[in-house]
Parts: sequence; C-alpha cells; structure tokens
Amino acid sequence: MSGDQEIELIFEPQAEGGYSVYAPDLPGLHTQGEDMDDAFANAEEAVALYVEGLREDGESLDLGVIVRRRIKLPA
Repeated sequence: MSGDQEIELIFEPQAEGGYSVYAPDLPGLHTQGEDMDDAFANAEEAVALYVEGLREDGESLDLGVIVRRRIKLPA
C-alpha cells in the first residue's frame, strides 16, 4: 500500500435508534453506534483492526476500486 488511501463508509440510521456502518470496499466490516459520533469512532477502530488483521495475515489492502459515480434516482 503506497501513499494515503481513503475508503467510503456508509452510515445507515436504524429504526431502533443509532447508526449501522459498513465499508463497501472492506468485506465483512460492519459496526454501529448510538449516535453519529459514536458510530464514526467505532468505524475508525473497526477499519484499523481490519487493516491490522490483513497485515498480520500477510495480505495487501488492494481495494480494487476503479471508479465510483453517482446517479440521480428517477423522480
């Protein structure tokens, strides 16, 4: 892994309160939090542990993302 890399985190509000968080580029990475700050802090910790696990296993963090684009939903 060379240079700084960034990943996208998705925060989904939950009906019972709080947020569920996942990273589409990191399979299996899921966490949650009682509010946005808590969810973000937990996500940062989860990402750090995920990357640490990859490194311990001798695997690279090759995200493989080429391009992401957004489109508008039909009205």
